[in-house]
Amino acid sequence: MYASLVRRQLGGIIPPKIATPSHLSSGGGEGLAPLVNFYSKLPKGPAPSTVGGIKARYFNGKNASAAPVVWTILSIFTFGYIIDYQMHLKHHKNHAH
Repeated sequence: MYASLVRRQLGGIIPPKIATPSHLSSGGGEGLAPLVNFYSKLPKGPAPSTVGGIKARYFNGKNASAAPVVWTILSIFTFGYIIDYQMHLKHHKNHAH
């Protein structure tokens, strides 16, 4: 793999090189302003929890409903009946004894 390809793929993960050896060895601390500025812009604290999906939409909060469960049961029943009809029942519909 080429170095430029790896660098491009990891560019969003690895922060840019802000602190150079000359900034760190100057001793005054004023050379670290770009580094402090970079890290002061990063979000602080724990990441916000994002609860999403079917559970949040139908089972939690003011919109709580059993609709997904009912639709799942009806869908399984309908799908099962269609398969049963295709495999067995359609052969007997005109040959009732």
